[in-house]
Amino acid sequence: MNLNCSVTLTFNGTCEAAFRHYEQIFETKLQFILTWGKSPMAKDAPPEWADKIMYARLSIGGMSIAGGDTLPGTYEQKSGFHLMISVDNAAEGERLFRALAEQGKVTFPLQETFWAARYGQLTDRFGIPWEINCER
Repeated sequence: MNLNCSVTLTFNGTCEAAFRHYEQIFETKLQFILTWGKSPMAKDAPPEWADKIMYARLSIGGMSIAGGDTLPGTYEQKSGFHLMISVDNAAEGERLFRALAEQGKVTFPLQETFWAARYGQLTDRFGIPWEINCER
């Protein structure tokens, strides 16, 4: 059996900005992007939502992340999870943490712990919760 695991993130109109931000931070490229207005479901979205993202996808390391802007009135705040990024270089972990934390909220400052050279938690400016774990 061949299984692949990925995550889909929902946004309230900020998907493109978030994914462009992640492209820069993680030095990756969007693999696919489709707006509501150019999708077969264009009629289901209000006209002002035409340039919002119905579906986008990028890879961070070996993980595929998909996302999209939910239709107006259907967005739900995220809870109960974090996206964890594990790196083997503390300097890279610090760079990622700073970039993701910019205009966001740090919930556990990046620091040495008993299990990691550096570990921290934050919610980025787009409402996505992250953990950075720098292996010992």
